[in-house]
Amino acid sequence: MKTPITVAYGDGIGPEIMAAALRVLEAGGAELDIETIEIGEQVYKRGGNTGIEPGAWESLRRTKVFYKAPITTPQGGGYKSLNVTARKALGLYANVRPCIAYAPFVDTLHPGMNVVIIRENEEDLYAGIEHRQTDDVYQCLKLVTRPGTEKIVRYAFEYARSNGRRKVTCFMKDNIMKFTDGLFHSVFEEIGTEYPDIEKEVWIVDIGAAKLADQPGQFDVIVMPNLYGDILSDVAAQIAGSVGLAGSANIGDQCAMFEAIHGSAPRRAGQNVANPSGLLLAGVMMLAHIGQTDAAARVHHAWLKTLEDGIHTYDIFKEGVSVQQVGTAEFADAVIARMGQLPVRLPQVHYEAAAPITAAAKPVQKAEKQLVGVDVFLHWDGGSADDLGRLLEGYTAGPLQLQVITNRGVKVYPGGLPETFCTDHWRCRFMGGAAGHQHVAQLYSTLAAAGFDCIKTENLYTFDGQPGYSAVHG
Repeated sequence: MKTPITVAYGDGIGPEIMAAALRVLEAGGAELDIETIEIGEQVYKRGGNTGIEPGAWESLRRTKVFYKAPITTPQGGGYKSLNVTARKALGLYANVRPCIAYAPFVDTLHPGMNVVIIRENEEDLYAGIEHRQTDDVYQCLKLVTRPGTEKIVRYAFEYARSNGRRKVTCFMKDNIMKFTDGLFHSVFEEIGTEYPDIEKEVWIVDIGAAKLADQPGQFDVIVMPNLYGDILSDVAAQIAGSVGLAGSANIGDQCAMFEAIHGSAPRRAGQNVANPSGLLLAGVMMLAHIGQTDAAARVHHAWLKTLEDGIHTYDIFKEGVSVQQVGTAEFADAVIARMGQLPVRLPQVHYEAAAPITAAAKPVQKAEKQLVGVDVFLHWDGGSADDLGRLLEGYTAGPLQLQVITNRGVKVYPGGLPETFCTDHWRCRFMGGAAGHQHVAQLYSTLAAAGFDCIKTENLYTFDGQPGYSAVHG
């Protein structure tokens, strides 16, 4: 019985590489019932700001499997990322990107590289909540949740166990972002104790990225928040050999999406030169996901044998290694001609039928929450930090009194340094023990009545007596 899937041919090189990939998958024995939808540039231009027609969601919700070619997002404002929209709307919380070297057939400095990056897909700075707050300052909110973090970390450990991987590494930056990345780190440590058979380690993302670029053999599975994972999965794919060879899976509890990690390359469109390998390997991941493991292995082996035989597209062609440079369609023909063959020098692959990975988050225990203050953000250009501080010292509301003023996170009042550069965006922290929402409202109203432009407030809470807000030092 054929498995229904939804296919989108995309933009730029998308139609060519999708046609090639589907031919190879079907030649490998894939049993697919294909529903085609339109996405991308033309949908955007017709007024669909997410790049997908409303009716296409019906197909995606029905098949629950989305095989997607790259798209072109028009330049300019007002257009939302289709990838981000699809990931969030369908709950595709885990992005899985194998980054593997194929030496000596594809040029690389790291012949033994075999790393899987698992990226959280729905949160972090990709929540897409941004504001312009003053003439000088723009804001993007970084949102990290305990349930979202638990799901991606547990998925990484379950993936490692299911795929015979020895170690899971966490990359984050909690020496700076102590609450958001700190949560990611602490959840990793908590969940890691449930997997004594798997080695665990933690790296601050900057030095971790340097180690990944220089010594990728130290890593096996790496789990990261959204932004770091987006950047470093592309870096890892490139240092393995080529971004053009990397496919990815976006996995949720109900649906999944499979795609190449590269873009639509409109300059190469219609020339029959693009490498379909990234999309094809995403298709192999799709076949394994839907349980067609024999076809997945057959296609993957034929592709590896094609690499070994030196049949390469222009992007990986190298004199002395490659035997023949071919176009998109011809590369697909070469892979099809090798169906049933096994690679000789590159490792064979094994796709075993396995139960889907489940990574549910545990219910969050409710904490005792107490309002103790408020950060009031002002758009103000009336003088120095000391000038502002002297003005605000006279404003109180119940227990709330001015404690400190910061500018771009740096303390500037009281006792700031004259060398500190300040913009027109000021965080003014009012504290005073147990406060009420009425005091916050009263303070806001009083400041507004006095002519201050209050652009934002953030209530400050303790949770079980512990501060739920960043400290101001200095």
